[in-house]
Amino acid sequence: MQITAREDIEAPIEAVFAEASDFPAFERQALRRGADVRRVDGEGEIGEGTAWEIRFQFRGREREVRADIVQFEPPQAYAVTSSTGGLEGLTYVECVALARSRTRITMVTEFSARTLPARLLLQSLKLARGKLTKRLTARTAHFAREVEARWQRRGA
Repeated sequence: MQITAREDIEAPIEAVFAEASDFPAFERQALRRGADVRRVDGEGEIGEGTAWEIRFQFRGREREVRADIVQFEPPQAYAVTSSTGGLEGLTYVECVALARSRTRITMVTEFSARTLPARLLLQSLKLARGKLTKRLTARTAHFAREVEARWQRRGA
């Protein structure tokens, strides 16, 4: 199953990619929401091979996700794989410069199942595909407006 969101942002590609790949900010966001986030590759530069173990409560059960950056090409794209209980995910984020100060960001998330329980979960996700796509689109649009606001505040 695949869901996609695309948004144009009034900011240069470097600024958009910097915001879209601010993994320490994503870690803080997850911690604020009650997740336990642990970087397993040590500290230092973010890039291919960077990995996290994330634990959180979802629908009354403790879940554990492993996330790994498998591609990192600033300022164009990165890809993150994730896996939990037989459910595999690949998130691909791509930035394309449309003009000097206009960038299109595209987020594609693909899910696949490796076990029977994961297949059942994936089937329920497919039934909710429209709702998931709307959510991803709304979050991407919100992200775009935040990046634009920060870029304008810098006086660019």
